[in-house]
Amino acid sequence: MQEPTFLVLAGLASGPKHGYALIQEATELTEGRVTLRVGTLYAALDRLAKEGLVARAGEEIVDGRLRRSYELTGEGREALDAEVERLRLLSTRVAARLRHARAAIA
Repeated sequence: MQEPTFLVLAGLASGPKHGYALIQEATELTEGRVTLRVGTLYAALDRLAKEGLVARAGEEIVDGRLRRSYELTGEGREALDAEVERLRLLSTRVAARLRHARAAIA
């Protein structure tokens, strides 16, 4: 899973959000390392909606502009859970290799 996709799904884990809130969430989750661009975000949301991982949760007009909110579907939550587990296992393995390499040097 690409990082922007992961960040979009992770941003929706706590509930429905509109695009700007997802951009803020990605920046917060990565401690400023990643700032999703609007084009990247909406391309990801369109693709994820087609894949059934996110769905529109509502629309409202704010300051004369349409604001759409999105939410995770059941499939989206499962995909996010699977990716979190994959990354956890990978991180655990890499950390073990680093510890082993450090011990061999010492």
